[in-house]
Amino acid sequence: MRPGVRKRSYWQRRMWQHLVLALVSGALTTVIFYALPSRDPIFRLSMASAYVGLALLCMSLVIGPWHVLRHRPNPVSTDLRRDIGIWAGLLGLAHVIVGLQVHMRGKFWLYFLSSPDQPHVIPLRYNAFGIANYTGLGSTLILLLLLGLSNDRSLRALGTRRWKALQRWNYAGFALVVVHGVAYQLIEKRQLLFVGLFSVLGLLVVLLQLAGFRAMWTRTRRAPVAD
Repeated sequence: MRPGVRKRSYWQRRMWQHLVLALVSGALTTVIFYALPSRDPIFRLSMASAYVGLALLCMSLVIGPWHVLRHRPNPVSTDLRRDIGIWAGLLGLAHVIVGLQVHMRGKFWLYFLSSPDQPHVIPLRYNAFGIANYTGLGSTLILLLLLGLSNDRSLRALGTRRWKALQRWNYAGFALVVVHGVAYQLIEKRQLLFVGLFSVLGLLVVLLQLAGFRAMWTRTRRAPVAD
């Protein structure tokens, strides 16, 4: 196949991939939005974008271990995993923008600082609400880093080892998302359905990651040692 045809075929496949991810993301967001009993559209959009983004994030994190467990090649980066991660990032950013309007209605600084009319020793929120928001802020910063890495130019510029070292921050981002989600589950006393969905997604990632790590470790130990 000629280089020009191969390149055009590559971008056509990527465009179709993004189109499918956009349609699936939009459909799931719409379903969750209308399934929520709340009358507040901002809260419903915040929840819908959060859970769809979480599902995509979890999917991007289990592709690697799934390949390892099936004894399939697991390259440093694949287009599918990268594109799913991009849409997880876009939904995550949408959740942040919308979520900052839910409780304080635009006064986003009150998610992190105590209100001036409330007694406090230090201005930072250090209760469960503050922890939820600071972990959300941390995961957002990591999300921006990962979105910046999600292209071939960054991979070529940084090199495989450095790019992969930065990309591994997605595990820290996932941990912060879990803490953020658990805190809000407790603060808002979420419905059992959403608590269960959150728990299943989180456990799925943890179990598959552990299984993939164990498989890689076992495979490395059994590999013959060169003389």
